[in-house]
Order: sequence, then C-alpha cells, then structure tokens
Amino acid sequence: MRGLYDWTMHWAMHPKAVVALFLVAVAESSFFPIPPDLLLMAMALAEPMRSLLYAAVCTAGSVLGGALGYLIGYLAWDWIGAPILTFYGKMEAYDQLAGLFDAHGAWVVAIAGFSPLPYKLFTITAGALHANFALFMVMSLLSRGARFFLVAALLRWGGEPLRKLVERHLDLLTVAVVVVIVAIVVVMKWIV
Repeated sequence: MRGLYDWTMHWAMHPKAVVALFLVAVAESSFFPIPPDLLLMAMALAEPMRSLLYAAVCTAGSVLGGALGYLIGYLAWDWIGAPILTFYGKMEAYDQLAGLFDAHGAWVVAIAGFSPLPYKLFTITAGALHANFALFMVMSLLSRGARFFLVAALLRWGGEPLRKLVERHLDLLTVAVVVVIVAIVVVMKWIV
C-alpha cells in the first residue's frame, strides 16, 4: 500500500493533476466508474491550502458531467444511456429510480449528488425521464458542491498533521476504508 500511496501522492502534485481531476469528475458523472473523490483527497492531502480550489474544479467538472449524463439520457437513451446502465448492472436500479423521479422529480438528485451511489445512474435517468433541467442543474451544483467542499474543508483543516496521520497509519486506514466500502456496497445492493 505504501508504494501505491506514494505513487498517488506523486501524481496528485503533478502539474496536470487539476486537469485530470476535472476530466475524471466530468467522466464519473456521465459514464466512468471511478469517483473523483480519491484524486480530490490525494490532491488536498498533498497541498491542503489549495484544497478549496480543487473542490471547485471537482464540482465544476461533476456538474458539467452531470449535464452530459442528462443529455445522454435525454437524447440517446436507447443507444448510449441504456447500454451504460446495463454495462454497470444498474437497469433494475433504473426502474426503481424512475419511480422516485416520478414522485419527487429532480429533487432526487439532491440526495444522489451527496451519496456514494453512482451519480451517472441519476444523471442519465434524469435525462431519460425528462426531469426539469434547471432544477436538475441547481440540485447537482448544490449537492456535488457540498460533497466535494466538505471533503476539501476537512482535509484543509487537518492539513499536514492529517497527512502525517494517514501516512503513519496507512495500513489500518486502508483496511477501515475497504470495510466501509464493502458495507456500503452490501447496503446499496440491498436497498437498490
């Protein structure tokens, strides 16, 4: 784990890391499986004083990617949207989500943007169901911004002492993160 951590921190300080963060955030909101949070956290740990800038970049990319996901669902559901959700095994979740959108509209996005659920599922579904685009964009901005700025603010607040703590207890933290991720996946499979 130490080698992977060192490699990630090296790339988090790369001159093109901000561009990569933006592109990962765009892609994750529309078709890519890896959340930008990992890169955001690495970059914020590497340079805590720039963490709020990184959160803004991540939010902008995620909201733009959300609009792309919406367009995929709205304009190309049959030949792009449905195949993406099928590829990730989320068609059954799409059917359940359609019911939530019918009941609550784009407000569902407010919860989705802050949750660990795959955001692309919500963006593509919102487009496929022709949810109110303006409300969708506002909810995306608020929820994704809250998520990324919360992470960035905590890492900025923790700063160098937090980075040293992470480096000192990397193995234990890795096990804890894996346990939490597995628990979230199990719960999400049960719920969705």
